[in-house]
Amino acid sequence: MYFGLIGVLCGIALGWLRATKSGGNRLDKLQYAAAHAVIFGLIGLSFAMFLGWVL
Repeated sequence: MYFGLIGVLCGIALGWLRATKSGGNRLDKLQYAAAHAVIFGLIGLSFAMFLGWVL
């Protein structure tokens, strides 16, 4: 199950797009991408653990 990795990749893309939309420079984009990657990665890992517990 690769839910954590999928969450990280989606978080990077979403963070980069949000920073671009708000007019941020390259460091802003990297910071948003990193923060979103951590959050979405944790959500993905939590989901994977939940599925492992249920199934």
